[in-house]
Amino acid sequence: MQAFDHVSAQHLPTRRDEEWRFTDISPLTQLVYRPAHSQCELRLSDLTPWLLQEAKNRLVFVDGHYAEHLSVIEDSSHLIIGNLQVLATSHATALESQLGRHASCEHNVFTALNTAFLNDGAIIIVPKHTVVAEPIHLLFVATQSEVTNYPRCLLLGETGSQVTLIEDYVSLSQAPYITNSVTEISLNANAHAKHIRIQRDSMQAFHLASCAALLAHASRYQAVSVSLGAQISRYNLDVRLADEAAECAIDGLALIGDRQLADTHTCIDHSKANGVSRQQHKCIVDDSAHAVFNGKIIVHPHAQRTNSSQSSRNLLLSKTAQVDTKPQLEIFADDVKCAHGATVGQLDEEEIFYLQSRGLSAATARDLLTYAFGAEIIDRIPVTSLKQQLEQAVLSRTRRHL
Repeated sequence: MQAFDHVSAQHLPTRRDEEWRFTDISPLTQLVYRPAHSQCELRLSDLTPWLLQEAKNRLVFVDGHYAEHLSVIEDSSHLIIGNLQVLATSHATALESQLGRHASCEHNVFTALNTAFLNDGAIIIVPKHTVVAEPIHLLFVATQSEVTNYPRCLLLGETGSQVTLIEDYVSLSQAPYITNSVTEISLNANAHAKHIRIQRDSMQAFHLASCAALLAHASRYQAVSVSLGAQISRYNLDVRLADEAAECAIDGLALIGDRQLADTHTCIDHSKANGVSRQQHKCIVDDSAHAVFNGKIIVHPHAQRTNSSQSSRNLLLSKTAQVDTKPQLEIFADDVKCAHGATVGQLDEEEIFYLQSRGLSAATARDLLTYAFGAEIIDRIPVTSLKQQLEQAVLSRTRRHL
């Protein structure tokens, strides 16, 4: 009920709102998309292009609804994993204390909407000192046209645990739809989580997503996000280093063309001393596409000896491509080491000339340099089969003349 109150108290953001001034989502106001229904007729063979051989545990949600017949849970003896409707009773205490506690509804109408329509979701709880060697794959598949789906994820890493989570959004068609997703991650002391997030929705889709991560003492959070699909996409990532010696490393890549718009907003909040954060975000923008990056780092007065760096690097492939980038530092402590920077440019003609001197055509040289620019982020994904999928996807978008 409280989530509905937050929805009614807010409005859809416009370009008059500071946090949305580069992103026009007015097309959403013209859509009356019903919530997706739960009917699923997919077979496992339909998902072959996105299955990962390394993942022993896979939860599949079709149009936001759990598909048990497509999911695989092999490691339930040392890992609590499943969907919310099944685990809500057996793990009620943990879920009540964590679900909806990290992603705020108060200032984000899309998070409020997701919470108001919360019916199911992916739940992963990694017990104390448990190391999950194989990645866990959360696969969200869109099949219906002109609907809205509300995926929800919750990852709890207890003290000393380690896990790799893959959050993957795909589509079986190029239909229009809305995905409104929320992910919450809570890491206890000395826990370590790798979080890979892939957005490859329909080119007619709208993808609105939020992720909130809370880091306790000496915990580590490593994130890689890749955005390829959707007509309009927005990803909000908020990481709070809530105790001493917490660390995070965040990498992102947006590869867009045509008239796509991809917006990434991040906030890394250093609350206590001796925290470490590193962030690198890259955009490759072609045709008349528009990329937005807004990265904020906050260092509070008690966060002495913070070490933080942020880099925004952007590559324009056409004269009509556009990038708006805004790295921010807000520092309220005096014993810190912080740096940030942003670049926007085109391919280096000297590098193109060098490759041409080695026998490559100008077009091939440009495509190889473009691929290399994005491959730096993809190389940080620790799952071989997923890395290969994304390498092929990037090559298909950059290799126009090879």
